[in-house]
Amino acid sequence: MKYDIVIGLEVHIQIRTASKMFCSCPNKYGADKNTLVCPVCLGYPGVLPVPNLEAIHTTILAGLMCECRIAQYSKFDRKSYFYPDMPKNYQISQYDLPLCADGRVEIVGKGLTGNFVDSTIIGITRIHLEEDVAKSVHYSGCSGIDFNRAGVPLMEVVSEPELTSADEAYLYLNTLKQIMKFADISDCDMEKGQMRCDVNISLKPAGASTLNPKTELKNLNSFKAAHHGISYEIQRQSEILDSGNELIQETRGWNDDRGESYPLRAKESEDDYRYFPEPDLMPIRITDETLEAIRKSLPETPADKRKRFVSEYKIPEYDATVLTADKAIAAYFENCVTHGGSAKKIANWMMSEFLRELAQANISVETSPVKPESFAALIKLIEAGTINGKIAKVVFAEMFSSGKMPGDIVEEKGLVQVTDTTEIADFARAVIDSNPRPVQEFRDGNNKALNFLVGQIMKLSKGKANPQVATELLKKELEDG
Repeated sequence: MKYDIVIGLEVHIQIRTASKMFCSCPNKYGADKNTLVCPVCLGYPGVLPVPNLEAIHTTILAGLMCECRIAQYSKFDRKSYFYPDMPKNYQISQYDLPLCADGRVEIVGKGLTGNFVDSTIIGITRIHLEEDVAKSVHYSGCSGIDFNRAGVPLMEVVSEPELTSADEAYLYLNTLKQIMKFADISDCDMEKGQMRCDVNISLKPAGASTLNPKTELKNLNSFKAAHHGISYEIQRQSEILDSGNELIQETRGWNDDRGESYPLRAKESEDDYRYFPEPDLMPIRITDETLEAIRKSLPETPADKRKRFVSEYKIPEYDATVLTADKAIAAYFENCVTHGGSAKKIANWMMSEFLRELAQANISVETSPVKPESFAALIKLIEAGTINGKIAKVVFAEMFSSGKMPGDIVEEKGLVQVTDTTEIADFARAVIDSNPRPVQEFRDGNNKALNFLVGQIMKLSKGKANPQVATELLKKELEDG
């Protein structure tokens, strides 16, 4: 039987702030275990929380970036549950009056499988603010709790159940990460726990309106894991339904090494959490002036930047999508363009040579030895005909290893492109004389032989001959001969 896939995501994103959500403990990663703690974030009796205004404003900023409606009256609530990583046995969160609601994000591009997803709008149900829990640390013979993370400001972004495939979910997560990084809300480093997601998956017969019980999938530590987990769950649930059995609503974990999910517990309902208004905190009121000030601080969204790159720089949609996937890459591209050169040629070189060199060196664009003015200078040398594409790759590799300007490298190594027709004609005649068989093949109508002969000219000139001039002169010599 064919099924419609219904997927909703709950994404937790740590907010980059100086201190924790309800106390003055530093909010930073990597400190010694249980050193960034105080009576408030450890849940000692008799202490009172004080809300972090920066975290509230940043959550509103995130909501505006996702086109949410901002609640100017909101409140915090207690969410009760009993886990070892919850120091108070309740979490200060938000329930019925979240700061942000009714938003949307646009996803577009290639999924993990290479399938292209056309522009699709995914609704955001809500974005609410809460405190993070502590971190369980497991050893060979015991487990412990590191409370450094307890109380870190945490947003939960809840999507509408409008995703229909693992590729769409993968793109949605990447898009959400881009938005948060563009606005400097979070680094969204999943290895550090700064971005975590739970997936709700349900299947229904194609065209039906009633959903089968859903599965919530947890322990997804990467976007790839989320993609693989969703694909696995779709297959698992399909097989259960096809066999005539019924699904149960449950929470399952994901084992990435085995590539399979496993049962954790029956899914809790909202009633199990016993939500009620947080008695130690006053409601939140956002004034018109505060909201307008946050609106004015909004940066350009990745989607807006992508569309602007297409219209302003006349580059294809695919190029713009690649270049705006990362805020620093997008800034580097625009910086290169301001130094001159074709935007399309800059885009081509960035997407091929530049990103490849960065990946191989395992460095970020910010620490690249090739600065934008140097990159643009290389493109201008190519456009001026001073060097050809093959020589340019040699020059670029040297630029990346030494940090030198391309003009200096070309001069030091004598790499200026040969455009003198007399010299190239001499190369052409030498190649014709030493390659009689390909010459005859070309004259017999095999045009591929011409490419071989041009390649021999490039080899003879050590790559410095202008390929276009070499091709024209070679044809002329062949025809005259």
